[in-house]
Amino acid sequence: MRKGVNVDERDVGRKPPWSDYRSRMGNNTPRTQEVSANGIDFHYLTLGSGPLALCLHGFPDTAHSWIPTMNHIADAGFTAVAPFMRGYSPTSLASDGCYQTAALSHDAVALHEALGGSDDAVIIGHDWGAPATYGAALLAPQRWKKVVGMAVPPGPALGLAFLSNLEQVRRSWYMFFFQHGLSDIVVAANNYAFIDKIWADWSPTFDSGNAAQHVKDALGTPENLSAALGYYRAALGDGYRNPAYGELQSRMGGEVPTQPLLYMHGENDGCIGTEVMESASSMSGNNVVYEIVKNAGHFLQLEQPQVVGARIADWITS
Repeated sequence: MRKGVNVDERDVGRKPPWSDYRSRMGNNTPRTQEVSANGIDFHYLTLGSGPLALCLHGFPDTAHSWIPTMNHIADAGFTAVAPFMRGYSPTSLASDGCYQTAALSHDAVALHEALGGSDDAVIIGHDWGAPATYGAALLAPQRWKKVVGMAVPPGPALGLAFLSNLEQVRRSWYMFFFQHGLSDIVVAANNYAFIDKIWADWSPTFDSGNAAQHVKDALGTPENLSAALGYYRAALGDGYRNPAYGELQSRMGGEVPTQPLLYMHGENDGCIGTEVMESASSMSGNNVVYEIVKNAGHFLQLEQPQVVGARIADWITS
């Protein structure tokens, strides 16, 4: 394990990011395209040209939150691709109802194939997209030159925290609540006010604004909302798990990818505590660099877009 320095706007020689949501998005607007992979019809945002840089979002989020990072990645000479994950409109639902993390990893590998990725591709994930990223790196290491994870550390640290870290159990209350069918009703009530509350709790100083609205649009039908909650039900409850993904799912519970891996965590993350990252760092090899992003919570790529985007661009090009 290598522990990196704390990073903030001073580390990249820039002023603090803009407070306006639109200006945070970057100067260039991605194109929207479609592709079929692993039995899913994916809609995705894309920007730039060069090797593939696949960006995977989590909950409650969409591909739109990657736009600031995509601008940095494209400027660094990559084709940035951010799919709407399975079940998140306009991407299709899973026909078999499978939303386990290993399925997301298989999606990523299938997207690499469908998009013509080469062995110099990189993969980047946030929240649920992070374990999906680690799984894809384990499943097909020859496809991904470098890996970046944010907000959910690699390896078994988070799972172990559920057994020994009561403060993290408290933070993760929603994961257990989502096992109950009533949660579908509660999350959708009052124009998805639950989504606004989650963003406020996880990133206390960030005005989610348009970002939260994108989530509400993506989960605007009962089927899409059930799919998003299905990620949690497959992880902790009785959600469907495809036996074909069983081997990878088991590996994902304990293994850390062997590629160079940058992990970034917001210092004020209200979803997963920094102590979980510290635990993960003690279990990782020298290929992993852990860094705290100052003045950021869970959605660090939006809260500190210049810092996060520049650091990722530096990592994937160095």
